[in-house]
Amino acid sequence: MRRPAVTLHDVARASGVSISTASNALAGRGRVAPETRDRVVATAERLEFRPNALARSFVTGRSYTVGILAEHAPGTFSMPVLIGANSALSLSDLASLTYDAQNDPTLRREYLLRMRTRRVDGVIVVGQGPDVVYPSISHSFPVPVVYAYAHSEDPRDTSYQPDNVMAGRLATEHLIATGRTRIAHITAGSTLSAVRDRVSGMSAALAESDLTPAGAPLHGTWRRAWGAEAADRLLASGIEFDAVFAGNDDIAHGVRARLEASGRRIPDDVALVGVDNFNRLTRMEDRSLTTIDLNLPQVGAAAAEHVLAAIAGTAESGSFSVPPTVVPGRSTLGDIVPDDPPND
Repeated sequence: MRRPAVTLHDVARASGVSISTASNALAGRGRVAPETRDRVVATAERLEFRPNALARSFVTGRSYTVGILAEHAPGTFSMPVLIGANSALSLSDLASLTYDAQNDPTLRREYLLRMRTRRVDGVIVVGQGPDVVYPSISHSFPVPVVYAYAHSEDPRDTSYQPDNVMAGRLATEHLIATGRTRIAHITAGSTLSAVRDRVSGMSAALAESDLTPAGAPLHGTWRRAWGAEAADRLLASGIEFDAVFAGNDDIAHGVRARLEASGRRIPDDVALVGVDNFNRLTRMEDRSLTTIDLNLPQVGAAAAEHVLAAIAGTAESGSFSVPPTVVPGRSTLGDIVPDDPPND
């Protein structure tokens, strides 16, 4: 038989205090002697007391809920951000409500209305990357709004993004550390901010080692087919290169296939680095490719932690970036890398 829930009355009786004193002690308010407060808190923990969220909401006027509005929840890159945000919120005393706008402005308006009706204590907007400008909704809420993996049209909005400049730097520094000095770059379109940032990071790392890139960056798409085509162009150009920094893992796999077809050995003749750590996103156990993990779950978690701090009045607005990490693979380190993927 299921045990009935412990009530505030139970805690007060077991602590030898009135219900109002127990309530004040647990809420950290009112004039309650320290020893009494400690006794009530200890009793509540021993009895596994959990406050009734609905009753507490009536008393405080708060919902104790954070709304999460995703533009495309099932997306390859937005889903890890959502997971990170929800994981961080689960450690707090707040619930979360997640809505998927499905890139539909009508749905977005409906879900914004629902969150306002529910009087959420904060909002996290999960977008589709820094190159998709998101309409600012901050003016619609009297509570903190934070954008994660989303670029708001209002520069005053608080946002969290992966650090793409650092991604370019880390990829290049890793290649240099393995002895590579003639590094080519194959990536997506030059107008994309992630592409520009990664090129900037690569250029800075090369300059600090008194190196120059192996030719100008080759710009195309994020697709594997472009990686293969660009590798053909690089081979036909006559430019000497001993490494390729690919703009993402898909491009890297296209490059690898074409280089190996040409007789180039990976990593003996050409070392290869990608970006995204797609294996982590898809849960594949394959460490053949060295890649840069943008740590998207940490982007979501950082945004959630900022919302919690803002609700408590201890957060400052601004644009923040989450650093990436290198995930070593056999495409730069050879057979010294084991088959098993690193622990998350």
